[in-house]
Amino acid sequence: MDDYRALIRENIEYDRFVRDHPYDAQQLDEMVELMVEVVCSRRKTIRVAGNDLPQAVVKSRLLKLDGEHIRFVFDCLKENTTQVKNMKQYLMAVLYNAPVTMENHYAARVNYDFRESFVN
Repeated sequence: MDDYRALIRENIEYDRFVRDHPYDAQQLDEMVELMVEVVCSRRKTIRVAGNDLPQAVVKSRLLKLDGEHIRFVFDCLKENTTQVKNMKQYLMAVLYNAPVTMENHYAARVNYDFRESFVN
């Protein structure tokens, strides 16, 4: 587990993130521990957003996360205005989906901001 924790921290630029956002360090630590738990799981499947996915697929995706993905996850958490009843499942879904939703999320935000600047 320690080896995977070190690898995940390296991949997500943990030290840089904590240096730039020391007030978010505890939240980041929780995310890292969740990723380590899933990556080291011996279960055949991992539930993500209501779907049971092969553990190897989830592990692969989590080990590919980088610092930009983590910043995106923090942005999603800050933008969320609904009550999260199962934070562990919510975090798992956001972390897992970050690589396939991040660019479209930011593009949609830019389009919205651009449109708003003309409306107002």
